[in-house]
Parts: sequence; structure tokens; C-alpha cells
Amino acid sequence: MSGHNKWSTIKHKKGAADAKRGKVFTKIIKEITVAAKLGGGDPDGNPRLRTAIDKAKAENMPKDNVERAIKKGVGGMEGVNYEETTYEGYGPGGTAVLVEVMTDNRNRTVSDVRSIFSKCNGNMGESGCVSWLFDKKGLLVFPKSTDFDKLFEAAIEAGADDVADEDEQYEVLTDPTAFHEVKTALEAAGFKPENSEITMIPQTMVKLDGKNAENMLKLMDRLEDNDDVQNVYANFDISAEDMEKMM
Repeated sequence: MSGHNKWSTIKHKKGAADAKRGKVFTKIIKEITVAAKLGGGDPDGNPRLRTAIDKAKAENMPKDNVERAIKKGVGGMEGVNYEETTYEGYGPGGTAVLVEVMTDNRNRTVSDVRSIFSKCNGNMGESGCVSWLFDKKGLLVFPKSTDFDKLFEAAIEAGADDVADEDEQYEVLTDPTAFHEVKTALEAAGFKPENSEITMIPQTMVKLDGKNAENMLKLMDRLEDNDDVQNVYANFDISAEDMEKMM
């Protein structure tokens, strides 16, 4: 299982999703607003906006919130100028970490992110130091109750790159440009994903245990808790046994 997916699983098991729903909403609203500003308010002609709206629906965000965010973006977001950038670094045990941010104060954000890395036994690196270890992919996750053979056939026919049988789920990987087409085709065929997103998939994994595993989860949690951080990706692998001990 990819580190990013394992982190998503951990968050749900810890119950962090509900506890931080307000913060999740804030991040999605920011993404919708910027996507609408850059590509227009029509999701049919703006894949980035469509992805953000899908994420909002998955989190049960009220429709009014979504519409206000789109209008704010289309209207030009007076007085707010968000800058998008990605910070790279190393986590405990030599893990690779990508941090996507959207900020109106780059100096504040880079200072905050560097401090979080340092406090969790990691360090920020130069641009490009670990990004080559990740591939941008569309990802759709399905429960193990799904008929794998039928899912595989439908996914490949729809244009997916691969279908993988992971420990606790099935994963369909696509080229980012084919993500929405594949998702729409699979939903039409009766396959509803538990999670779907355009994400960064690590090429290699780093196994962690003990203190390194604890610090890694702490690093991920603190980074995601920062208001300017939109997404965090890492290539860690922690055993189910060790995760149970830490939760």
C-alpha cells in the first residue's frame, strides 16, 4: 500500500477526520476558489475544479459553501493572493516527503514547515531533492468486497493504467488526464470508489518501526494540521502491528 493511502487509513482509524472537519473544509474551499480563479467556474471545462468539488462532496460539504467558493474565485478574490508551491524534505528514517502548500505569506509558511520537520526528526531539503521519487497519478480506491475481475476488466477498458490488489483494498491507477473519464466510466458500470483523487504515488517505500514510525506519524499529522498545507505525501511503510500499538 502506498504511504499516502496508508496515512489516509490511519487518519480515519484515529477518528481525526471528524475532529478536523472544519479544517478540511477550509482547505477544500481554498482549493475550489483558486481552481475557479485559474480555470473558470464551470467544472465541466475545469478538471481541477471538478476534482475539488468531488472532494467537497465526499466530505459532505454544504452546497452553499461550494458555490460561494466558486463565486469568490471567479470574482477575483479581492485582497487575497494565494501562491502555490511544493516543499520537499526528509522524514524519520530517510523517508521522502512532499508538502503542497497554498499561502498568502510564503515567509510564514516556509518557517512553519521547516519548524515542523525539525521537531519531528526530519529536515527540509532543496527543490527537487525527493520529487523524482513520486509519480503523479489518478487513484481510485475500492473495497475488498468488489469483484476484482470485473473491476479490472472495466477499468482497463475505460483507460486505466493499472489495477492493484493491495492489503485492504483494490486500487485503480490512471494518468491524471484520464482520471475523470475512468472514474465516470467505472461509476456508470456500478463501481463506486471509497476514495478518489489525483495524488503523488511513491516509487519506492521505506519501512519504519519504533521511534521512527512514531515521529513519522507525528510529522504527517502536524504538517496536515497547518492551515497553509493542502496535501502531504510520503513514502513510508509501517506494519499493521506497529500502527495498532501507536493508535
